[in-house]
Amino acid sequence: MRLSIVLVSPARAENIGAAARAMKTMGFTEMRIVDSSAHLEPAAQWVAHGSGDILENIKTYKTLADALVDVDFTVATTARSRARFHYYATPQELLPMLQEKSQWMGHAALVFGREDSGLTNEELELADVLTGVPMVADYPSLNLGQAVMVYCYQLSALTQISSTPAIPGDEHQLQALRARTVSLLEKLQVADDVKLTEWLQQRIGLLEQRDTAMLHRLLHDIEKNLAE
Repeated sequence: MRLSIVLVSPARAENIGAAARAMKTMGFTEMRIVDSSAHLEPAAQWVAHGSGDILENIKTYKTLADALVDVDFTVATTARSRARFHYYATPQELLPMLQEKSQWMGHAALVFGREDSGLTNEELELADVLTGVPMVADYPSLNLGQAVMVYCYQLSALTQISSTPAIPGDEHQLQALRARTVSLLEKLQVADDVKLTEWLQQRIGLLEQRDTAMLHRLLHDIEKNLAE
């Protein structure tokens, strides 16, 4: 599975260089940066140490939504207290999840937020699953380079999975399911139930391929009966 590492508004060139070095060490090559040009500073190259090719091939975007437009499955890093109703996975739990997704999706993204404030609530809503590193500390914190290394190490087995061409349309099943769910809730006039709506939207990311297909069939039957 192709995995893009996305850094949102990184402020320090050294952190970007450290992230590139961590990626290269663990076999990942694609970095995307949102709303920042810090990677162009010399300090990024100094810290990268042999990972200059990753820095040279960075793609930049104005917003996180723009950076994710071609991504099938998005994982966003955050502190657990920000997770709300999202399913919250540890780095270890992400590996089997992404291994399953790799059977029917071609492109995933792992998103890291700002060094000082992380990701906004609006940015977190773009994710299918949230994740964070459990730590024993009153004020848990990893710098950006350390966080990227933790995840790249845990997910390095993904680089050993041979690419399997997805069946056309399969890679977009989750996005389509989200849209159908929202439409159905509106037809049933329960879309104002915020807890129900958020819970459904945020649990959809956990579905495996067979479950996603079966739920599409169920929604199709419901929609058909409502139309009669």
